[in-house]
Amino acid sequence: MFSRIRLQRLLSAPRHLHSKCESVPKELLHEIQAARPRPMRSEFWTKKELSRPVLENMEIGVDMHFQPQDWSDRFAYRLVRTLRLLPDTYFRGDHYMRVVMLETIAAVPGMVGGMLRHLSALRKLQDNQGAWIIHLLHEAENERMHLMIWLKLLQPNRFNRWLILIAQAVFFNSYVCLYMVSSKTAHRFCGYLEEEAIHSYTEFIQALESGALKDAPAPSMAIEYYNLTPNASTLDVALCVRADEAVHRDANHYLSTCIAHHHDILSKLEE
Repeated sequence: MFSRIRLQRLLSAPRHLHSKCESVPKELLHEIQAARPRPMRSEFWTKKELSRPVLENMEIGVDMHFQPQDWSDRFAYRLVRTLRLLPDTYFRGDHYMRVVMLETIAAVPGMVGGMLRHLSALRKLQDNQGAWIIHLLHEAENERMHLMIWLKLLQPNRFNRWLILIAQAVFFNSYVCLYMVSSKTAHRFCGYLEEEAIHSYTEFIQALESGALKDAPAPSMAIEYYNLTPNASTLDVALCVRADEAVHRDANHYLSTCIAHHHDILSKLEE
């Protein structure tokens, strides 16, 4: 994350340090300074630092599950359950590497959905996609922030980096095709994917609580992003990330249902 301290250093840096690109445009700097990545839940936006009791008492519906309603829902659910076999087999109890791989995949759907809806709005000359695009891009940014936070605690080896590269290439192209064929199925797929993410993070949290994994201090990036207390630990971060994933779960199931019933309330909010 582009912190305010680093930005201040850039603003105060001698001019010769910018010799290759002259000076950075003032408005660009102001935009970066004003832009602050935000988590999904409004509880994290308050000025009051959040302690562990507050995080543990957040109502996220850990066991919530959307029952498939038709063949496309059943296809999406079975596909997610099948794909889960891969990390279950390869990573097993390696929770850190599991969540790193998870976030490299989870950050793709929001960007793909936002991109395709952006292009659709341009192609159809219709200004009715803004709310969808805003949410989907926020979702992608949030998942990327999760990945950046976990990378402060784990650096994948070369083999796992190649695995991430291959998995992202396959998943990106597959998801683009799925979204173009059926955006309803694509969002339902994401809803079920987030259900599995919540399950994975719950196992991660249980391992930290039981002492099976060392509960290391939280990275400063996570403390700033989630507005945590200075003594926050990895357990606190995992609780925060799981709360975000619950928002993604609920949002994608809702968006899929909106498409199924041709009830696009998000576009109406823009009018």
